[in-house]
Amino acid sequence: GLRVLEALAASGLRSVRFALEVPGLGAVVASDSSPRAAALMARNVARNGVGDLVTPRLADARMLMYQSKAERAPFDVIDLDPYGSPAPFLDAAVQAVSEGGLLCVTCTDMAVMAGNSAETCYSKYGAVSLKGKFCHEMALRIILHSLDLRANCYQRFVVPLLSVSADFYVRVFVRVFTGQAKVKASASKQALVFHCVGCGSHHLQRLGRATSHGSGFKYSAATGPPVGPTCEFCHQRHQVGGPVWAEPLHDPAFVEGVLAALERSPGRFPTEPRLRGMLSVIAEELSDVPLYYTLDGLSSTIRSNTPSLLQLRWAPQTPSGEPKPASFELHEDANPSSRRRGLKRFPENPEAFWGPKARAKAGGGLSPSLQEKRERLQNKRRQRQDGAGLKQFPCKRFKEGNCPQGDQCCYSHEPP
Repeated sequence: GLRVLEALAASGLRSVRFALEVPGLGAVVASDSSPRAAALMARNVARNGVGDLVTPRLADARMLMYQSKAERAPFDVIDLDPYGSPAPFLDAAVQAVSEGGLLCVTCTDMAVMAGNSAETCYSKYGAVSLKGKFCHEMALRIILHSLDLRANCYQRFVVPLLSVSADFYVRVFVRVFTGQAKVKASASKQALVFHCVGCGSHHLQRLGRATSHGSGFKYSAATGPPVGPTCEFCHQRHQVGGPVWAEPLHDPAFVEGVLAALERSPGRFPTEPRLRGMLSVIAEELSDVPLYYTLDGLSSTIRSNTPSLLQLRWAPQTPSGEPKPASFELHEDANPSSRRRGLKRFPENPEAFWGPKARAKAGGGLSPSLQEKRERLQNKRRQRQDGAGLKQFPCKRFKEGNCPQGDQCCYSHEPP
C-alpha cells in the first residue's frame, strides 16, 4: 500500500518500472511541469497497462508536494532525479514524505559539488565545496547536510540508508523522521573541513558537541579549531569547506539486507553484477572515518614510488603511544573479499562520451546534442592558430606602433 511520487518524471519510465517490478505498491504519481512530458507519460502508462497504479500529473513538483503536506496525504517514497541540482525541491520533499518514509535524491551538478564553483554550491546547498581527492565523497556529505538542515526547520531529521557516487552523479537514500530531541543532536553531526593546499591533509571540526548527561544528552558548542594557522606537516595554508555530514553514509544492516536479497533472487536484475560489486565495496568501507586519502596522492606528497595497494597498511601504536615498526608483508585482510571474488567493484563507462545528455528546452524539444556541438566547433583551435577569423580584432602592437608582422599580421591594422 505504499504511495510513491516521482516528482520529475519526464517520460514516466521509472514510474512504469515501479508499477511493473515492485510488488505491494498502492499508488504511483508521476508528475512533470511540461505538457509534452505529461502527454508522453499518459501514452507510456497506457501502453504498459499500468493505469490502475500510475497516475500522470501535469504539475509543478514543489506545489504538488506542498499540497500533499497541506492535505495530510504524505508520500511514503519520494524520488527526486532532476537534470542538475535538486536544491529547489528539497524543502518541499522533506515535508511531504511520511514519518519514516524514504527520500531518494540524485544530483548531477557534479562540477558545482566537487569544488569547481564553491560559491554556487553554497547558494544551492548551504555548504562550500572543496577540490580534493575526496571531492566525490564530500559531494555526498554536502547533499546529506543540506537535507538534514532543511528537515531540521520542521523538527525532522534524516537517517542515511545508502549513499552512492557513480558515473556522473551522486544519489542518496535517506529515511525522514520527526523528533525534537533528535533534532538537537543535528549540530554535532555536521562539521567544517580544513584542507591543506600543500600536502592535502584534512581535519574535521564539528559544529556542536553532544555529551552523555545522566539518562540523556547535553548539547553545547564545539571547541576548536583542530589546526593551527598553518599545516603542521608542510606549513602551508588551509582551505575551509563545509559544513558537511560527518556521520556514517550508510546503514550497514540495510546494505547487508540488499545484498542478501540479491542472493535470494539471482538473475532478477540485468544489472546484478554491478549492484553486487558496488554494494560489496560499500559494505567493506570504514563507517566512522569521513573523507579519505589516495595512495598516489600520498606518494606524490612524499615524492616516492607508489607501492602496491595491498602492501600498504598503517602501523598500529603501542600502549605508550609509540608506533610499531612498519611491515610491508602482505596482511591477510589487505585484499578485500570483493576483490578476491572478482566482483565489478568499479564498473567502467558503458560507452564513449558517457554522461548526461542534452538538456530539454523550455518550449519543448532538445537543445543541440554534444555531437552536433563538436561538429560545429571542430578545428576551431586550429583555425585560431592559422589566423583565420582574427582580422576582426585590432592588433595591440599596431596600436602601440611596433608590430613587426606588418601586412602579414593575422590581426587588423585598420584604424578603429
